[in-house]
Amino acid sequence: MSERWARMLLTTYRWAGVAAMPFIGAYVLSRVGKGKEDRSRRHERYGKSSQQRPDGPLVWVHAASVGETVAVLSLIDYILQSGIHVLLTTGTVTSARVAHERLGDRVIHQFVPLDLKPAVSRFLAFWTPDLAIMAESEIWPVTILELGARRIPQVLVNARMSDKSFARWQKAPYLAEALFENFAHVVAQSEADGERFRALGARPVTVSGNLKGDTEPPPVDERLFDHYSREIGSRKTWAAISTHEGEEKIAAQVHRALKSRHPDLLTIIVPRHPHRAEALLEEMTKLGLKVVTRSSGASINALTDILLGDTIGEMGLYLRLTEIAFVGRSLSGEGGQNPMEPAMLNTAVLSGVNVQNFREAYRLLIDHGGARLVRDAKMLAGAVNFLLENHAERETMMQAGLTAVEQMSGSLSRTLIALEPFLHPLIVKSRLQGGGER
Repeated sequence: MSERWARMLLTTYRWAGVAAMPFIGAYVLSRVGKGKEDRSRRHERYGKSSQQRPDGPLVWVHAASVGETVAVLSLIDYILQSGIHVLLTTGTVTSARVAHERLGDRVIHQFVPLDLKPAVSRFLAFWTPDLAIMAESEIWPVTILELGARRIPQVLVNARMSDKSFARWQKAPYLAEALFENFAHVVAQSEADGERFRALGARPVTVSGNLKGDTEPPPVDERLFDHYSREIGSRKTWAAISTHEGEEKIAAQVHRALKSRHPDLLTIIVPRHPHRAEALLEEMTKLGLKVVTRSSGASINALTDILLGDTIGEMGLYLRLTEIAFVGRSLSGEGGQNPMEPAMLNTAVLSGVNVQNFREAYRLLIDHGGARLVRDAKMLAGAVNFLLENHAERETMMQAGLTAVEQMSGSLSRTLIALEPFLHPLIVKSRLQGGGER
């Protein structure tokens, strides 16, 4: 594909969105029916605002889901303290709840518009951001091109590119360059990510490390923690968190395999998508397990096998109830999930081998001795059993994880250095106008 054809394809894609707009309502309503959209705010997906734009400089920060939202919290806090208003968009109902819990009304929250020209144009015309900051791997062609057409600087922070994404972009290098050249700066998580963005035409690219290394541990309601700690008592526990389809059954099978060795064992399972909890409850009950869902408020007793974490924003609770955590989307799923939260909350980390999306974080954890990879359910059961029986080894892994997380810190300061040319003029403008938060 030549450069000319790449740009023609992008132009066609932009205008195809205009033609598709009248038919997109059915798609959004179907997502509402599945609990993936907020019915009362679905108009935001068409770029229609539900709040007023404040006077003064405005930075648009986009974080697709929960992980990206948590990663940019410290960055958002810095921008707010500099006196600049922040418009935060997310793409999921869950991430919207997390944003509200962690940031409240300090930011303006909207659901991100669909990547269709009418929606994006309407959104940008209303909010007129002075700077756009996208988190991790958010590459939306129409949004990128519309920002470029308006000469709004856009920076990709905490940027990562998976093996699959890089392979796809390599097949269309002119298309990649036509998009990535619109970024004013790409701040990559690792040297490998940085090299991939450079190879695809992004300039300039710097490396910061993972912003998640500079985040605070997920919070906990101390009252709830005390309540569950009393109910669990001296029982042995382990957790399978951020699990994807198939991994909950694996965790349940591990529990059954270990129960003869550890009769008092309690397994905590926290699915990545809590809306699957009802089906999981039925599946585990059919396996003969006694399950208590967190949302039911039912008590954990001596007969309870599984605590099913079907709530949003309580990972801090679940991880504080154990010292062993398997991180999902790594056995039956692909790419892995963020291992840094369990590591910073003093747990020994286990994971499947499919951790491409968090390769650098796992490399550091494994090098320090804070994480171990397993190939299958049998190996996971063996690793959990070993850690349950070996307190000293478990403590060593927990401490090693904390050391690795400390070594990962510093990304925020490096990211802010990259953002300084874009943020400094806005800080000056805000102070001259006397607006924003300080």
